[in-house]
Amino acid sequence: MIIGIDGNEANVKEKAGVHTYALEILWGLYKLQDNKNTHNKFFIYLKKAPNSDLPKENSYWKYKVIPGSGLWVLRNLMPTLLKTERLDVFFTPGHYLPFFSRCPKVFTIHDLGYLKFSGQFKKNDFWQLKYWSAISIIISKYIICPSVSTESDIVRHYPFARKKVKVIYHGYNKEKFNIQISENFVRRVREKYRIPENYLLFLSTLKPSKNIENLLGAYELLKSKRRTLNVKLVIAGKKGWMFDSIFEKVKELGLEKDVIFTDYVQENDKPALIKGAKLFVLPSFWEGFGIDVLEAMACGVVVVVSKVASLPEVVGDAGLYVDPYNIESIAEAVERVLTMSSDEYTKLIRKGLKQAQKFIWKKAARETLEVLELASRR
Repeated sequence: MIIGIDGNEANVKEKAGVHTYALEILWGLYKLQDNKNTHNKFFIYLKKAPNSDLPKENSYWKYKVIPGSGLWVLRNLMPTLLKTERLDVFFTPGHYLPFFSRCPKVFTIHDLGYLKFSGQFKKNDFWQLKYWSAISIIISKYIICPSVSTESDIVRHYPFARKKVKVIYHGYNKEKFNIQISENFVRRVREKYRIPENYLLFLSTLKPSKNIENLLGAYELLKSKRRTLNVKLVIAGKKGWMFDSIFEKVKELGLEKDVIFTDYVQENDKPALIKGAKLFVLPSFWEGFGIDVLEAMACGVVVVVSKVASLPEVVGDAGLYVDPYNIESIAEAVERVLTMSSDEYTKLIRKGLKQAQKFIWKKAARETLEVLELASRR
């Protein structure tokens, strides 16, 4: 089988959740070919030369660089697929498929949050997401999504796609995210980002869907209630879009000395940053999956998350849930973790470690390959 893949989501330096997913799936597909019984060949299409963290080329794995920008999928990739390529199936780990090709197409929809929260997107981004994703749903042979929650959203908005949708859960890197992370590593990372020993951690892209402003409100409420609270709030992650109000909220609440913004955290630093936290908090309005939450549980850190979308599927009974619209709910959950007994805390950690074991990248890659094989049969 000859498989074409749009690899651009994986070929970025500063990776967020979608980029991590794309990279891990590429590596997973690459490693599956070590089996001598497989005879697949992959062509990975990129706008620019592959970064060093992508799999190396070999007899079954080739990169095809097609320079271009601005609607690259339509202007550059699609003509190539139509004119020169002989593929059995084409796959993209993002929302945007080329409109036309000579083979079946498979793609990943991470979530449909933009349909419910259109005001949390720039207008151009919203309209592109809405209409291009809809077209991709129509022209695809199969749709991969990372949760039952996203599957339900797709079927609700696009009932005709019911038989196309395949749920494939994400995984986490067990070699990086585990309870064996050393205290020295944690200390070095804390010093690098100028973080004190006691801190709560939010780690994700700074954008409206992550509900950071209500997290700040909850933190301020907790500080006013517990005057002796000696724990900082670390907001880690690169700036996404519509983030100015986050920094304005910090000033409005007088939290300049209590909230630490790290900006983008290098991938190699993430395990130690997570491991050193008192708890990991993600009060999002929606999540397609929530890889960072999974990584936190794998590191033995208690998680506080919204009871929305996919997060209950990922966390199970291993964390505390909050109403993302209610700052009192967020504050109470954080306070409960900070004041619980060591036995309660340890019990939650054990539950988190057990829950994390359910999510495996190798399994995700194998299931993805099975969907591609199914699609190639036309």
